[in-house]
Amino acid sequence: MKRALAAVTLLALTLPTLASAQSEPAEEESKFDPAHEWELQTWGPELKIGPIDMSLNKAVAYLLLGTVVSILIGIVLMRVKAGRDPNRRQALGETIYEVAQVQVAEQGLPTRAIGRWFPYVATLMIFIWTINMIGFIPLPLSDERWEIGGVEIPTLAIFAATSTLSVTLALAFMTFVFTHVEGIRENGAVKYFKSWIPDVPKVMLPLIVPLEILGQFMRLISLSIRLYANMLAGHILILTFIGLIFVLESLVISVLAIPAATIFYLFEVVIVVSIQAYIFAALSAIYIGSAIEPDH
Repeated sequence: MKRALAAVTLLALTLPTLASAQSEPAEEESKFDPAHEWELQTWGPELKIGPIDMSLNKAVAYLLLGTVVSILIGIVLMRVKAGRDPNRRQALGETIYEVAQVQVAEQGLPTRAIGRWFPYVATLMIFIWTINMIGFIPLPLSDERWEIGGVEIPTLAIFAATSTLSVTLALAFMTFVFTHVEGIRENGAVKYFKSWIPDVPKVMLPLIVPLEILGQFMRLISLSIRLYANMLAGHILILTFIGLIFVLESLVISVLAIPAATIFYLFEVVIVVSIQAYIFAALSAIYIGSAIEPDH
């Protein structure tokens, strides 16, 4: 079993880069740059609504796939008929639900707000975990193509939609908007915005008020950058270690590169994927909870 797991991990790491290397001319291999993976190319015709680009690319494709898989996880694991003896599927579903409720919602939200905002923070946790995990599975959703029997097909690749800043910024912006909308709804606009101003001497207000307002916007940046940077760094490290084999054209370097890439791959899949999903959902709950009860 351990040998099979090691073989699958090695295949997952080498296939995307190997396919990409075979699809490029020999002179381009020496110009290997992992950053090229984040140059999103439009699939099909461009679709723009004013300044907003709605065109399909691989980041959008991964988001759509992540949405479908997240829905399936909810349906398969959470919809269980009452009265049946618990099985592994039900136990896994209850574990996910318990983490979302006890470790995320109840830790950050006031009791009266859990019913309203638990679905949002739980969905955030499951969705981010799903698209993070899908990002480490080699899938034919690449901008690169290779030809088999005269037919061009996408190469296998690993790519996390959350390693794109626009995706994490959009997720963080939802939490940012919901936080202030809920704060105003619960407390009224005057009381809510007044809660941003600490009890300090009036002479310090011109300095403190801008800092407090800036702090609110820093939440938006911290949420998005934390998730983006962690996922981006993990993928770049993996692609860099594997890419060294083709750049240096040496099998000797593979003795070090493949184990190093495997270690980073397993670290990302086992630890980082879940931690980042949990942190994003937990901070979202805390921010919304602090807006509902600003005095706490």
